[in-house]
Amino acid sequence: MSQASEKKAITLKTLTKSSVWDIQENDIFRLCENAEKDAEVKENLRHYVDIIRSAFTVEEINTDSKLVIQKYENLGYKVGQVKLDDNQKVTWAIKKRPISRVTDLTYENIRHITAAKLVEVLDRNFGGGWDSLSQSIKDIIESGFDISTTTLPKDRLHKKGGLYEKKVADGFDVLEVSKGSWVEAIFAKMKPEAEKPRMKFNTYNSDEENEDEDVEIEDTFNKPDEDDIEIDEPNDDDITEDNYSTMMDLGAADPDEEAEGLADYEEE
Repeated sequence: MSQASEKKAITLKTLTKSSVWDIQENDIFRLCENAEKDAEVKENLRHYVDIIRSAFTVEEINTDSKLVIQKYENLGYKVGQVKLDDNQKVTWAIKKRPISRVTDLTYENIRHITAAKLVEVLDRNFGGGWDSLSQSIKDIIESGFDISTTTLPKDRLHKKGGLYEKKVADGFDVLEVSKGSWVEAIFAKMKPEAEKPRMKFNTYNSDEENEDEDVEIEDTFNKPDEDDIEIDEPNDDDITEDNYSTMMDLGAADPDEEAEGLADYEEE
């Protein structure tokens, strides 16, 4: 599915803190307009505004001054009106939050930037190389990208047939961090988005709840028949005084039958 079709499918009610990074300022005004008559949206308005604010800076403009509106527009904001209640519309100035520093990276937005953009962000913040990043930032980056590094002398980094050439041919973007006469190369490539496995948990609250549960049928096709199971017969040489009673128990009759036999013996 293309990004264009994904955007068409998004509504204010289906918006998440991840998918909100896929849309732009004008989309926010459109989604709000389409949801003006939705009672559920009105009841949970704070929730939807919080989602929007996770990816956008939202300023409420309380004046009709064209100079104020022009000021926001000069700063890159989109200005428009949204209807937050049944009474009146308010003017919003909205601007997408930039991802320009490594501290701007989150688990929600990491898969919404390209490897080239990641390299740009790292280049803007780097100094000590990959190891200079905090573990939390590394975890965020590696949740969305395959990362590998190598440090080589400058004259060997671009050696024909070497790791650098192979990685680039495999679709990796590269950031080179100079370390004196050596260079650290950081390779980045977006991971394919794996489908999350669907897990099913059986509950046993009532018989009715379990009627529609999948029944696991035991596979007995390859299970040996009872007649085919070999039972080691005791060797007479193995029977001693200590284990004699135990060996006899292996072939013991039903307890009721034993009771009847004992009664017969007592009558005699």
